[in-house]
Amino acid sequence: MFANGSQLAQVRPSASASTAYTATLRTEVTQIVVCNTSGSPAQFSIYHDDDGTTYDATTALFWLAQIEANTTVTIVSDSVGAGFAMKRGAAIGVKPSVDQALTFSIYGVTEDVAGNVNRQLR
Repeated sequence: MFANGSQLAQVRPSASASTAYTATLRTEVTQIVVCNTSGSPAQFSIYHDDDGTTYDATTALFWLAQIEANTTVTIVSDSVGAGFAMKRGAAIGVKPSVDQALTFSIYGVTEDVAGNVNRQLR
């Protein structure tokens, strides 16, 4: 059974690479949804930099992927532990080819610090 996840971030950036989410706790990103709300096709790139905010070909997860007008693309992990693992300080970056045309929504599960402390106190 999958752990209950939540929305980690939602951004609608300009046509330049920018940070969509920075992990403050260890995180597993389980789903990224890209929605093109414009009437024209566009492209998008998604990046994962585990130790900074370099958003280029060296950190690309998706590079210039095509998304049609008025369409949604869902990128999902299909099993437990199959998401993008992020350590503290790691970042997910996004870049649309057209200003304000795409909305990126990122979902996942963060570490349970309070639960870990409670278990250690028992």
